[in-house]
Amino acid sequence: MAAKIIANLLVAGGTVLFRAASQAYRQAIINGTKAGMTAEGVQAAAKAAKQLTLREAEMILGVESGAGWQEVMKKYEHLMQANEKNGSFYLQSKVYRAKERLEQEFQEQGLPTDWPEGGQQQQDQQQQQSGGQ
Repeated sequence: MAAKIIANLLVAGGTVLFRAASQAYRQAIINGTKAGMTAEGVQAAAKAAKQLTLREAEMILGVESGAGWQEVMKKYEHLMQANEKNGSFYLQSKVYRAKERLEQEFQEQGLPTDWPEGGQQQQDQQQQQSGGQ
């Protein structure tokens, strides 16, 4: 009996909450159109709010402002490997998004973002081979 009452209360509460959220969303769209915002503008603003800032990306990877691409990739690979062992997908995704943001900045400035396919390990092997000859 008590379970049935609780279930009914939860359903009623969920319905009220859903209606309030949908009304608020509709009102936000109306207010946005009155202010001259288009749907594309709203989507662009939402996307910009989700994107990492340059400073956040530098802090996540632990690089200084103005660091070279090789340093960025060394830090990226180190952090990805360190978090792979513990299985932290959340941290890996943060590191990946930070690298993406820095890569975007490098490309906007026309700076090279070349990095060998094997990453740092392949680059170290190439240096050892050329240094040993």
